Amino acid sequence: MDDLLISAIFIFIMRMVDVTFATLRVFMMVRGKKVLAWVFGFTQALIYVVIISSLLANFGDWYRILGYALGFATGLVIGMWIENRLAIGYTNLQIVSPQRFLEIAQTLREDGYAVTEIAGLGKDGAVEIIHCSVLRRDEPGLYTRVQEIDPSAFMIAKSVYRVQHGFWH
Repeated sequence: MDDLLISAIFIFIMRMVDVTFATLRVFMMVRGKKVLAWVFGFTQALIYVVIISSLLANFGDWYRILGYALGFATGLVIGMWIENRLAIGYTNLQIVSPQRFLEIAQTLREDGYAVTEIAGLGKDGAVEIIHCSVLRRDEPGLYTRVQEIDPSAFMIAKSVYRVQHGFWH
């Protein structure tokens, strides 16, 4: 029983690492980080082969199968958490504030961000749409800054794959 439990824990840990790397590999692929995607992919494949060979050698063992499933689910969450902490890449924020758009645009410019204002037409009439492209790691601070000025501001964040030229904070 002890060997079975140790084996299940081993499979859980290895599968957790495997899926964490798989999740990070996908994020790196989407962001065009070829070398990191390769490293994560190679390591993930290596770990996966070890896990599957161990699992298939003792197929029908519910402790190992449970360890595999738990490791998969846990690895997804950990991979997402790590990727969010790394915050690699760029985000384009679109901010709509019918009453306080000038103050938001001015404040973001004073904070050192490049801001583009575009006239638009919303449900209730004319609006200004503020575009601000930022490093992903700066995104939470901008949300907070905009919310301080206008808690009802409508914001959309779009992940940006490629950036060429422009001004960066």
